[in-house]
Amino acid sequence: MTRRKPDSRRPQRPKDVHRGRPREGANSFRCAGCRLDVPMNAPGTTHRNHCPQCLTSLHVDLRIPGDRKAGCRGRMAAFCLSTRKDGEWLIIHQCLRCEALSANRVAGDDNSLALLRMAMRPLADNRVPIKALLTI
Repeated sequence: MTRRKPDSRRPQRPKDVHRGRPREGANSFRCAGCRLDVPMNAPGTTHRNHCPQCLTSLHVDLRIPGDRKAGCRGRMAAFCLSTRKDGEWLIIHQCLRCEALSANRVAGDDNSLALLRMAMRPLADNRVPIKALLTI
């Protein structure tokens, strides 16, 4: 049995899926939640930052969408929905590692059933009286 020298390495095969930080010119990323390959371009927003199927995101942006300056890199779960004054929907994500919150615009190809389920959560909660929700 022959031993390899510690400095000699086997050549690596080229990988078609990038794991870790996205490289320049990448046109898709792998979702941390459902493992779906997600295209970077999204209708209705300039920075795709969540999976359109399961709405999971990664904590990569610090202050400005697309800056990729956050050091946490934790998985962000879709927490709730919010709306702007002009009627645009926002997904509120919460980081599962550092518990930071961020708001992301809903893209045109997001799973509408998942969005409606999230919007209906307060109505399904028995602890909140429906009369209180109707007065909002």
